[in-house]
Amino acid sequence: MQFFTCILLGFLVVCAISVSLSKNLLNSLLIYMSYSLVMSIIWILLESPDLAITEAAVGAGVTSILFFVTLKKIHAIADEDGDEAEAGEPLAEADEAEAEAGEPFATGAVDASENTLADADANRERNLNFDSRSTEEEKAAKNKKSGRRRKE
Repeated sequence: MQFFTCILLGFLVVCAISVSLSKNLLNSLLIYMSYSLVMSIIWILLESPDLAITEAAVGAGVTSILFFVTLKKIHAIADEDGDEAEAGEPLAEADEAEAEAGEPFATGAVDASENTLADADANRERNLNFDSRSTEEEKAAKNKKSGRRRKE
């Protein structure tokens, strides 16, 4: 029995070190779950069933589910569609999508900022032209309505 406890304690140390060294968030979460389950077994061996149940329910259950939901919300784990995304990859996917859409994407920092500023200026000019047209049309429509009311 003593030997089994030592193996479990060694496994806890290995889990703690591997969680801190793992670069993949999903792997870290799975290692954390196994750590909690081993800890609940150790609590049973120490004759503390109430702590074992709490560790299993909270450590491996509720907390892990909350971590899974969080990783899903930040797109750090794969979607149901089969899109695989790990931590740090969503930005790379956005860059690839812009490149596929035909957006000019410069490699130099100066070129990229110039493209962004030029695009922003062009968008701003288009919006101003659109806004001025819509306000002129609104004024004309108001004048027509007010003219009709005056005739009545």
